[in-house]
Amino acid sequence: MSEYVLSCCSTCDLSKQWLEDRDIHYIYFNYEVNGVQCKDDFGQTIKPADLYARMLSGADVKTSQVSVGEYLDDWRKLLKGGKDILHVCMASGISGTYASACMARDALATEYPDRKIIVIDSTTASAGLGLLIDKLSDLRDEGYSLEDLAAWTEAHKAEVQLWFITTDLTFLIKGGRVSKAAGILGGMLNICPMLDVEPDGTLAVKEKIRTKRRAFSRQVQKMEELCQNGYDYDQRVFMTNTECLADAKAVASMVENKFHKIRDGKVEIFDVGATIGCHLGPGTVVLSFWGKPRA
Repeated sequence: MSEYVLSCCSTCDLSKQWLEDRDIHYIYFNYEVNGVQCKDDFGQTIKPADLYARMLSGADVKTSQVSVGEYLDDWRKLLKGGKDILHVCMASGISGTYASACMARDALATEYPDRKIIVIDSTTASAGLGLLIDKLSDLRDEGYSLEDLAAWTEAHKAEVQLWFITTDLTFLIKGGRVSKAAGILGGMLNICPMLDVEPDGTLAVKEKIRTKRRAFSRQVQKMEELCQNGYDYDQRVFMTNTECLADAKAVASMVENKFHKIRDGKVEIFDVGATIGCHLGPGTVVLSFWGKPRA
């Protein structure tokens, strides 16, 4: 058994079962709906369909990062058990949780001078963070030490490609990522923005594609252009979605028909968690794969 714990936040958007099967520790982000505090707990408190229905009905939703105190409480238990920690955070360009985690690490260094905590900014989120943490669990199981795994992560995290397609602009407009005027015009013209995660971990609208069908085809084309080893790609592909499973399955089918060597023979599909879902709203498909380094 490893002498360190591999850890991440619930914004990796995998399932609780997947993380537990891979022996990956996790800590919950927070959100609230109409003033009621909730944990981003893989849909256990509020199922995704219910959350988006409330949002579309006008519910006031807010999200908050993992606090310094929450990290302290969670990590103390691991350190007391004699474990070191490698924690991989959601991109600092999207959330302040990386700064909170670093503050907690520094505070605990004086309490537990014989233990190590390494905190890494993943520069990705959702399916991208899930893809990265899943790979790290493979390497840990192969025998990588804490320091070696941290070094590998820093060297390769930019190779995680993450591409969003959204078919509903409502919440991108509300969050300011798309202007109201552009959103109204986009809705009239059936425009679907395609976003990626930039090298600094921020989200950016890269293309505006007319019609959902063309947008999803373009998303798959991005994988053709950027993935490692071309059509011989043999690693995992993760997808997440915000209450549009049929769309996610359609994109997954296109990927599987082009890349026949994907690990386990299929694209893995999960739900986007509440933290990211509160900002995207329904109708978003996220595709993540190992590719050329983001630069």
